[in-house]
Amino acid sequence: MCLLYHLSIDDSSKEMFKFTKCVEMLMKMIIESPGEQVDLELVALGTNLALNSKCAMQMIEYSKKKGLKFLIKRAFKFRDALVMKLVRNISQHDETKNFFLDYMGLLGETIKSETNDDFLIEVVGTLGNLNISDIDYEMFLNEYNLVNWIKKMLQPGNAEDDLVLDVIVLVGAVCNDDSCANMLSNSGIIEILIELLNAKQEDDEIVLQIVYVFYQMIFHKSTREIIIKKTQAPAYLIDLMNDKNAEVRRVCSFTLDIISDYDEDWSKKIQIEKFRHHNSQWLEMIEVSQENELRNQINDRYGMNDMPIYGSGYNPYYQTPDDEPLENYLEVQDADAVTMNRNYEMGDYYHTETVPYDGRISPDNMQDYVRNGGNLEFYDDDDKMLEQVEMRNNANFYDEGREYDRREVPIKGNDYYEVDVYDDRSRYPSRPKTGHRYNVDSSYYLDDPN
Repeated sequence: MCLLYHLSIDDSSKEMFKFTKCVEMLMKMIIESPGEQVDLELVALGTNLALNSKCAMQMIEYSKKKGLKFLIKRAFKFRDALVMKLVRNISQHDETKNFFLDYMGLLGETIKSETNDDFLIEVVGTLGNLNISDIDYEMFLNEYNLVNWIKKMLQPGNAEDDLVLDVIVLVGAVCNDDSCANMLSNSGIIEILIELLNAKQEDDEIVLQIVYVFYQMIFHKSTREIIIKKTQAPAYLIDLMNDKNAEVRRVCSFTLDIISDYDEDWSKKIQIEKFRHHNSQWLEMIEVSQENELRNQINDRYGMNDMPIYGSGYNPYYQTPDDEPLENYLEVQDADAVTMNRNYEMGDYYHTETVPYDGRISPDNMQDYVRNGGNLEFYDDDDKMLEQVEMRNNANFYDEGREYDRREVPIKGNDYYEVDVYDDRSRYPSRPKTGHRYNVDSSYYLDDPN
């Protein structure tokens, strides 16, 4: 039996069972099963085979077309939810739906009085499958007072999600009838469905079935006016038009197409939204371009495009703080702010007499400056800078006719700030020493340390 159950899982294998007597033997074992509960393997095999229309018809035709009657009788006698699930699977085929017309009263009465949720779910699901024109759903709902029961079940938090889903499917089925759909829409069920849509928007199956209810109601003239003119259902359908679930998008598209044909105002809104979704990348590019153009106009008006900003990694034109990372923003702070946390030592070149207060010089940009009589000069032209350095290096500061103390001898060499070789006689031992041991105004001669 377990082997047959595993074979019945595959749809192609289900077709093979109809050529055997397996279905007939299975029905006999289920109906004549001793005790209140049927063996799990038996009912599981029957539930799978009932998904095939040919096998389902063989179950109905069992014992001179009394198979469905025997199954329903056993399910309701013992309130067996598994056997009722088997009956529900039989009811989903077009060939088998008309056989359930004789049991509508039993199903409707059970909905009002049933307390077993598992069994109730299967009963409601069976009714939801019977979307045929031979049933007068308006009379059926009124006779068993099911409108109030449906509205109660659809209130968020009043029932389990499985039962709520089957109730929504039932609403979609009964909305095939024009008069029934009109009665439900006038009862305020559309607003309840919208509220439920907000509460269960993460459940794709519930969202899909709610959208299908709107789709069913749009077909009827009486309910179409109510949905379009008196509810916000079209607005929610527009929001769901771009949903991640493909089936939800498909049903929404069909429903919105019908709404567009009957209402000009909503037609324009739907057309605009479809255009935005289809051209979303192009519209985003246009919006960014317009923002940049507006920003440039504002900067030109206030002269901010001509404001130079010195600092490593910065563009030569003004940019807003949102356009630059925090590191670049910190690099253009005042020189004192940059050096405030430094520990000054002998020979530290971050002295305020050398680096000005106004932050014109960034510490990372010091290599672009050349010493000139205790001051710093910036050369944006490399050739000009090299020419100035070469002129100073070629200058003769040494008088060969005079004996000098070693500390007084001027040292020629590279006039850049960083030197490769440390020399205690050097004018710049590793870094230019200012404000401490050496006088910044006598950059080419060493002062007497005494």
